[in-house]
Amino acid sequence: MIITQGDYLRMKKLFSIFILIIFISCNQVLADDTTWWNHYGDEILVNNLAKVYAQNQDLKIATIKTKQMQEVVKMSLANELPQINFNPNIGRELRSSDVYFGNLLIPNYSQTRYLLPLSMTYEIDIYGKNHLQTKSFKKLSQSALEDEKIARILISSTFTANYFNLIKIDRLIENNKKLVDLQSNIAKMQRLKYERGLCSEPEVLSEEQALTSFQQELNNLEAEQEIIKNQLITLLGEKEITNIERNKIENIKLIDIPDNFDSSSITKRPDFVKSELYVQRTGLDVRVARRELLPSFTIYGNIGFNAYHLDRLFTNRSFLSSVGVLPSWDVFTGGRKMANLRYRKLECKKAIEEYNKTVLTCIQELNNSLCRIKSTRKNYNESNKRYQLEFDKFALTQTKYSIGALSKLDEMKEERNLYLRENEHIAEKANYLVMTIELYKALGGQDYSENKTL
Repeated sequence: MIITQGDYLRMKKLFSIFILIIFISCNQVLADDTTWWNHYGDEILVNNLAKVYAQNQDLKIATIKTKQMQEVVKMSLANELPQINFNPNIGRELRSSDVYFGNLLIPNYSQTRYLLPLSMTYEIDIYGKNHLQTKSFKKLSQSALEDEKIARILISSTFTANYFNLIKIDRLIENNKKLVDLQSNIAKMQRLKYERGLCSEPEVLSEEQALTSFQQELNNLEAEQEIIKNQLITLLGEKEITNIERNKIENIKLIDIPDNFDSSSITKRPDFVKSELYVQRTGLDVRVARRELLPSFTIYGNIGFNAYHLDRLFTNRSFLSSVGVLPSWDVFTGGRKMANLRYRKLECKKAIEEYNKTVLTCIQELNNSLCRIKSTRKNYNESNKRYQLEFDKFALTQTKYSIGALSKLDEMKEERNLYLRENEHIAEKANYLVMTIELYKALGGQDYSENKTL
């Protein structure tokens, strides 16, 4: 057969398509995750999550567990195939006394035996028991894959939530440093007013007390910043870095979430799929337990050479072979097999209850997430209004100060209020971003734009 250049190109094209399909299927989960995180418009976040997927030790462990279960499936599949063994034996027989067979006397002797058998055994899967066992292990392997997806969702969610909290703290620290400097000046000016008899001592003490509060809050924020940075470095799986590349909270986009989701959204959650696989696997285990009550039939055979002299090892007279069918039926096992069958049935009932519980939990988490998102979005809008009103008040204060209608101290106090309102606004935005991550988990890592609203 001659392969032309055209045939070679077609084969190469088909092979390339095959490799591409495998690559896409292996990276489907990562592609879905990246689609969700792109909604925030933060390329730094997406790049950090790509490092998490590649370097996080917990994800690596989850991947290894999935591969282990794939090997278990292969081991179960091997039980469906014939087993062939080669067990050679070379032994020296020594008889130091006479042996009688009736009137026949065999005096003492010594001889060498060369045995080279090739043995084969195969259990005939008449009832499909071994095949059902393999299918059960396949369901278990698929469950391990869902566990890997759950780990990806939890770790990426934890990283992103900490990332948003970190950039929130960055901005709060920036504002609180300004607040500390501003409050320090306010306290000094208030002290001067007191020394000149223009205010009471409690007013001075109140401003100095506020300064200590702002400084304490700044200290707490700086400590929390270091703690979150350490958590993110651990999630990244890197030992040599000491800082996390990050964006500013002003550059993070807010996601517009639909008011409702189709009920089929929960069916794509990994824990929902895992509960379905659990029910299917326990059903297969019940069928396997029933078939274990029936007799089994094993085909066995041997082929090889048996000789007492090395030069006659591979002759026709030394050739040996045997074949047969070995039926086996456990007539009495003390009730072990019946107990195993009852146990599998109870396990199946438990799996059904676990499935029903998972359905209710998924619905509850999705509804709770939507409720929290709506609430935090309303709070964010209200904080935005308060911040805009405070900004307008500060603009009026600056105008009054410029025309001499207010003192510098009054302007500084109004500026302090502006920073406090801005801190509230930043905190509400961060809360809303974190709530969208809760929705990401409630949807099982799906992109919300792929779900049809009711």
